[in-house]
Amino acid sequence: MNFKNKVAIVTGAGQGIGFEICRLLVEKGAIVFLNDVSEELAEDAAYQINTKGTIACIAIPGDASNIAFINKMVNTAIELYGQLDIVIANAGITLYGDFSTYSEESFFKVMRVNLGGSFFLAQAASNKMKLQSQGGSILFTSSVVGHQALKNLAAYAMTKAALEMLAKNLVIELSQYKINVNTVAPGATLTERTTEEKDYERIWSQITPMGRPAYVSDIAKTALFLVSDDAKHITGQSLIVDGGWTSVSILPEGIK
Repeated sequence: MNFKNKVAIVTGAGQGIGFEICRLLVEKGAIVFLNDVSEELAEDAAYQINTKGTIACIAIPGDASNIAFINKMVNTAIELYGQLDIVIANAGITLYGDFSTYSEESFFKVMRVNLGGSFFLAQAASNKMKLQSQGGSILFTSSVVGHQALKNLAAYAMTKAALEMLAKNLVIELSQYKINVNTVAPGATLTERTTEEKDYERIWSQITPMGRPAYVSDIAKTALFLVSDDAKHITGQSLIVDGGWTSVSILPEGIK
């Protein structure tokens, strides 16, 4: 997969899966705008990726659920490079909570970030991509919980299932402009956050058919395929990357 002369935006990329996506895109020739809500994380991540002296990764910190900031991000890419080829809406938050007592504040925060941010980023980006002869590629980050229920994740799971339906609906809206839209649905993945959880790797290794949780590279390589020219005829699809977990759906210890 060659991404030379491609321009990409990746949100929620200060660490974890998003960071690895940015790193691989730059490695394969792309110019990448790396977004994170934390300015420190965004700047540090871009610095790490730009280790060879070339400025191919540009930090663009800000709230990826804020529509004004979303428009600024997209317009900045167009103003600097004259095109926008790839958008990966990876930013999202998980707020656990029992359904019976889940707060209004938590509910709407999850909806705003996970759904609103992704929806309006796709809208802003596709409106620019429509003007390009080459179209573009949009990718949403879903989750296995969009396919398999887990306790205390009702609101979060709603957003992930909704993103997969959004990708399907955008097939009708955007295919005529050479824009394809897909989702990647990670399962348990070893990131900076999950490795801090007690016994995370051991538990998910035991219940995942392939014998381990995903590495960020497993998800990132899948994401790169879906936004590459090799996948231009794939649209409206969701690709689950979970080592087979959703096929057996064995619950982690302590979850009933």
